[in-house]
Amino acid sequence: MRAVARPAAVLGLLAAAYALPAVTTWPALRRRLSPALHGTGDPARVALTFDDGPHPMSTPHFLRLLAGRDLHATFFLLGRQVAGHPVLAKEIAAAGHEIAVHGYEHRCLLWRDPRGTYDDLARARDTIAAATGEVPRWYRPPYGVLTAGALWAAHRLELTPVLWSAWGRDWSARATPSSVYRTVVRDLTGGGTVLLHDSDVTSAPGSWHATLGALPALLEHCRTRGLAVGPLRAHRSAG
Repeated sequence: MRAVARPAAVLGLLAAAYALPAVTTWPALRRRLSPALHGTGDPARVALTFDDGPHPMSTPHFLRLLAGRDLHATFFLLGRQVAGHPVLAKEIAAAGHEIAVHGYEHRCLLWRDPRGTYDDLARARDTIAAATGEVPRWYRPPYGVLTAGALWAAHRLELTPVLWSAWGRDWSARATPSSVYRTVVRDLTGGGTVLLHDSDVTSAPGSWHATLGALPALLEHCRTRGLAVGPLRAHRSAG
């Protein structure tokens, strides 16, 4: 007689399947399983991306620094931040930067069901598009944690998930310009995607100063290696 699975076991299997995409949080595994999700692109370029903005205390400093070097980046915006600062979000897009989605609320998706995940993404996409006049193409989940629900929602909303290949750990209270720089360049190669933060709304207060301080050295590092720096749209245009 065939054994019948117990409800608790079935629920456990469903929960495991729902959370399975979260394994891509590990960079080495992600790089092997999905180079596109890892942010791999044109080997002659580096994609520069920023999460958690916009914020009027910090984001304008990043915009001025990039404008002074005639460079553009991709800004993964939080919907609630855009709702609070729509003019600043529009300024980012007007300056030629690429606009992307980081969700509406910065919450780990492992604790959201599929409907809640979809509603969060749709609300973020619509809020960002209304403020900036641009419909986002890219999506990066909070903490880089994907779920089956997030992949389903992104597909329905025509958003392409992308994570990163190098980061600066710039959210930490102990971050300094030199620590952020060293951490990024340790993993940075041509074709890579860099994750930084232009806001401290989900990070240690004032941590954005370390990021801003690291940027000139990071950009110079890329220049001396012959790597063009820009947004994901250029980095992945051939992908």
